[in-house]
Amino acid sequence: MQQTDIQTKAPSALLALTELPRALAELGALPWAAPLLATAPRGDGHPVLVLPGFVTTDRSTAILRGFLEGHGYDAHAWELGRNLGPKAIGRHGQKLVARILQVHEATGKKVSLVGWSLGGVMARLAAKRIPHAVRQVITLGSPFSGSPKASNVWRAYEMLTGQKVDDDHTRSQLNEVSSPPPVPSTAIYSRGDGVVAWQNCCEEIGPTSDNIEVYGSHCGLGINASVLYAVADRLAQAEDDWHPFERTGLRALVYPSAGHA
Repeated sequence: MQQTDIQTKAPSALLALTELPRALAELGALPWAAPLLATAPRGDGHPVLVLPGFVTTDRSTAILRGFLEGHGYDAHAWELGRNLGPKAIGRHGQKLVARILQVHEATGKKVSLVGWSLGGVMARLAAKRIPHAVRQVITLGSPFSGSPKASNVWRAYEMLTGQKVDDDHTRSQLNEVSSPPPVPSTAIYSRGDGVVAWQNCCEEIGPTSDNIEVYGSHCGLGINASVLYAVADRLAQAEDDWHPFERTGLRALVYPSAGHA
């Protein structure tokens, strides 16, 4: 069950201050994790579109896309510039929808969407609009439920995007993305998130929806070895045979929760 707005608060300032050093540590750990990452499930060549987080560009997802390419996926950048909310995807998400349809039509296959932070919120919105072109959605620390003010960057969001987080248009879109999309979806989150409230990044558990908890920072989710492995695992499932993430054996040491908040 999702937490209510009253119960959910933004991460502490202290936790937010640790974001950069923790993300750098996660990046530095990647070479050590390489042998384990090499055992991650291989892909079937289907297209995967990776969406960057707030104020970042495709450069921030280069490592994630490179990893996916190396594991047999046709990874694509979103090519919409810096993620400044509606300035990047259009007020109604039309630019993102067009980009997904472009990849879908060029490959002849449904497109999996992997969105980091705000990018994941956008991915869920697009999946609601064009489910026929989307294979599945994976979000990384994406606050798609609860109050948008349960974040340490909401003021910066309003200033840089020109969009108020509590206006009718924003609330309508958040209401739309808060429920699971009509395609398989997985929400990856960390209770150590110093940017957004982790409670708002959790999916409603259902027949085709799941949560995966990891240890890590918000800014390091796209370069976190446990996240990379989990994303590869989710993408490797057959299109008509989605199932929840397995946490048996050694995985239980890396993925702490049972799939729910």
